[in-house]
Amino acid sequence: MAKKKGRLDFIKMKQNHEQVAWVTAYDFPTAQFAEAAEMDMILVGDSLGMCILGYKGTVPVTMEDCISHCKAVRRGAPETFIVGDMPFGSYQITNSEAVYNAARFLKEAETDAIKLEGGLRTAGALKAIADAGILAMGHIGLTPQSSGPLGGFKAQGLDPYSARFVIEDALAVQEAGAYALLIEAVPPELCSFIAKKLTIPVYSIGAGGPCDGQLLISSDMIGMFQSFTPKFVKVYANVGEQITKAFKEYVKDVHTGVFPSDEYCYHIRKGMEEDYNKMLKEFE
Repeated sequence: MAKKKGRLDFIKMKQNHEQVAWVTAYDFPTAQFAEAAEMDMILVGDSLGMCILGYKGTVPVTMEDCISHCKAVRRGAPETFIVGDMPFGSYQITNSEAVYNAARFLKEAETDAIKLEGGLRTAGALKAIADAGILAMGHIGLTPQSSGPLGGFKAQGLDPYSARFVIEDALAVQEAGAYALLIEAVPPELCSFIAKKLTIPVYSIGAGGPCDGQLLISSDMIGMFQSFTPKFVKVYANVGEQITKAFKEYVKDVHTGVFPSDEYCYHIRKGMEEDYNKMLKEFE
């Protein structure tokens, strides 16, 4: 098992041009698999709203949802750097409330850091959280919690006008004291420019390769989430297909009486069969 990484390790990796590999996880077994694979980081994303809870988006996800899933992931990956995702409404009202909710991730779920969406518009909350001594990661570009004003789940920064806003958001995140930045769904050229300009690590989810690391949603990359697959996802396995196949075989075996066969049953202790049958007759 590799040594658990921390903030200074991620800064050193950026300086040495080493890529950080991380994925989302929402439960104990997935976290175990990620740690066994020596993942550099794990994000307990609010994407659990769609991938686990069946919502159409991330907005309905609550603090209680996030804390509960972070606890499960921490139990599964005790030696991995874990980032908790702050849900919609947990940091937009007041900065003091943002700090309180961010602290809950560390106190109740033992995460190492938190992530919140937005650049300029949430810089105040981000700064307050960072000033409180909590490692905070920014998230700009396509921000799912506020996808409505962006026109839906659409790539950002595709033209010079909109790209300028992404750069301004990135600068605001660093200025606010974030330890790292996640950029979602922008052209690789823009992500690369920002990664070179900022001194903090810059990670991509659907923003190309020339930066400091890559994040993917685990449910997408292993074929567990079947509703849709984003353009930027490389599917490494089709677990959903295998699960469906296994369930179908189980249904067939039960309907035809093949399962459970004798090998899957517990048996009366040897030498007690006669007494056992006598006992059963007492209740006939």
